[in-house]
Amino acid sequence: MLKGNSMFVDEVVLAGVLTVGLMVGFLGAVGYFIWKDAQNKSKS
Repeated sequence: MLKGNSMFVDEVVLAGVLTVGLMVGFLGAVGYFIWKDAQNKSKS
């Protein structure tokens, strides 16, 4: 065990955090484009 490190950081944990981050970013980008497209449709 590592002394002074209370957080368990491993390759699997980093991969999980990266995967969740990419999913949130992708869904956020898709939602943003849908929102912008909906605004453009309502103006015209």
